[in-house]
Amino acid sequence: MAHQQLHANAAEAILRRFKALFPKTRFPKPEQVLSTADEALRGCGFSTSKMLAIRDIAAKTLSGQIPTRAAALKLDDDELITRLVAVRGVGRWTVEMLLIFTLGRPDVFPSDDYGVRNGWRVAQKLDEMPKPKEFRLLAERWQPHRTLAAWCLWRAADASK
Repeated sequence: MAHQQLHANAAEAILRRFKALFPKTRFPKPEQVLSTADEALRGCGFSTSKMLAIRDIAAKTLSGQIPTRAAALKLDDDELITRLVAVRGVGRWTVEMLLIFTLGRPDVFPSDDYGVRNGWRVAQKLDEMPKPKEFRLLAERWQPHRTLAAWCLWRAADASK
C-alpha cells in the first residue's frame, strides 16, 4: 500500500517511519495498527486515503477475509481476487500482481496492465493497444500459461523502448 503511486525511495522512508512506531516487532500486528492513533499513522507520511486502507487491511485480516499466505496458497485465483478487491485501495490489477509475483501462479493474465497491452501492440505491430476486455478474451487461448504470456509481453514492451 505504501508504494502505490509513490517513488520507491519515498515509500521506503514512510515504511521505515511506520515500522519505527512498533520497535519491539519486525512488522506490526493488525491489532497494533488498529490501536494506533490516526495522527501517528499520518505522521509517518501516509495520506488519509492510505491510512484508511491500512486500517481496512488490518480489520479484514483479523476477520479472516484477508487470508494468511498459507491459506492463500490453497485458494483459487478467483476466490482470492474476490476477497481482496473488497479491501479499500485494492483493485484487480494489484491482486493479479500478488498472484504472479508473490504466489507464483502460472495462469494469471493482467489484461488491464499497460505494459502487457503495450507489449501486444508492439509484437503485433498495431497502431493501438487492445482494450482490456477484448484482450482478456484473446488471452484465453494461452491457458494454462497466461502468466508466461504476460512476462513475454512485458519483455516485448521493454525491448521496444
